[in-house]
Amino acid sequence: MLTMDVREELPVQAAKNGDAEAWNVLFQRYRLPLYVYAFELLRDRQDALDIVQETFLNAIRYLSTLRDEDKLGSWLFSIAHQKCAQHFRRSSRTNAVFVDSAEDQVAEVPDRAEQPQQWLIRKEHQEQFLAIMARLAPSQRSVLLLHFIEDFSLEEIAGITGIPVGTVKSRLFYAKQALRKLIEDTDYEEFTA
Repeated sequence: MLTMDVREELPVQAAKNGDAEAWNVLFQRYRLPLYVYAFELLRDRQDALDIVQETFLNAIRYLSTLRDEDKLGSWLFSIAHQKCAQHFRRSSRTNAVFVDSAEDQVAEVPDRAEQPQQWLIRKEHQEQFLAIMARLAPSQRSVLLLHFIEDFSLEEIAGITGIPVGTVKSRLFYAKQALRKLIEDTDYEEFTA
């Protein structure tokens, strides 16, 4: 099947002009990707929700400074990345420990076309993979998430994280290497089912 790269039209200019509906559209578009990114870095549901809220508060405050409307996504991720970094600095001073509790987990509804056994196996592999990924350093998890999950280019990741492109490449290389080693050292056969 032939797919075309369609540019997403977002009402950035309307949001700059204070249009509440435009802000709602932007929030609906970016809240989940920002939440996933923050959650995978912080491993705490409430902290990730707080990061998304703080990101949008900053975006409302500083949207007028955004020069290229096409860069809105990477700009929002940059804000979220900085908020996560601030959170790490604050938590390291207070020696906070982040632990997932069972009540923080969001239930996933299986696809009706999928057999229950297939769904359970896929869900188990996802959880195992995320648990392994959580063992990586935050700087490594960050570049992996931004590159492979959010599909940002190396240059965009450099802008989001505030590090040179060469460092992004290096972190990505070592993150993939570390992830591969962690997967090989794990006692289950494979992730795909």
